[in-house]
Amino acid sequence: MVRPRQLIECGDFVLRRLRGQSDLAPACTLIEESVDHLRPWEPWVEGHGEESTREFLARAEAKWVSGDVYNYAIAKDGTLVGMCQSYRGPEPHGRRLGYWLHPAATGRGIATRAAAALVTEMFALPDVEYLEIVHDAANVSSAAVPRRLGFTEVRREQAPRPTSPAGSGTGVVWRLDRPAPPGSSVDHGW
Repeated sequence: MVRPRQLIECGDFVLRRLRGQSDLAPACTLIEESVDHLRPWEPWVEGHGEESTREFLARAEAKWVSGDVYNYAIAKDGTLVGMCQSYRGPEPHGRRLGYWLHPAATGRGIATRAAAALVTEMFALPDVEYLEIVHDAANVSSAAVPRRLGFTEVRREQAPRPTSPAGSGTGVVWRLDRPAPPGSSVDHGW
């Protein structure tokens, strides 16, 4: 099975594969410092603690090996400032992207550049035909990332439970199809 790179350079920050239990302390700190920022949009933060983070990191290791989820730490100058991931979508040749940042890291284009790096990395995998980003319709700032990256809104759907406290319960699904290889001909139907 072809896998994405474990370290992706993004200029002033990197995406690096989560390092299992050795990332426990920095991941706990990152989450603890971000709880108030994440609480309106991420229902999982209510159950956050050292044990849940330990379990998440253990699952991350197994899911990387299976190819189900590729979890990355977003690190700037050696400090975690966020996390992002690509996970299998509802169809065999699609993957979804997710990301979140420490509140001090927002507003700098980091989420957009991290997602762009994941787009490039996921389209380097042979079996990925499209990528999706899903966010709650009420989370207007989350719409900026897929819009900036050329994704197209394709549908709105009922969000799975539990929904976020500030959420509308409607998920906005954005899609980006694999670009055509350079030099490929396009059938215009002429």
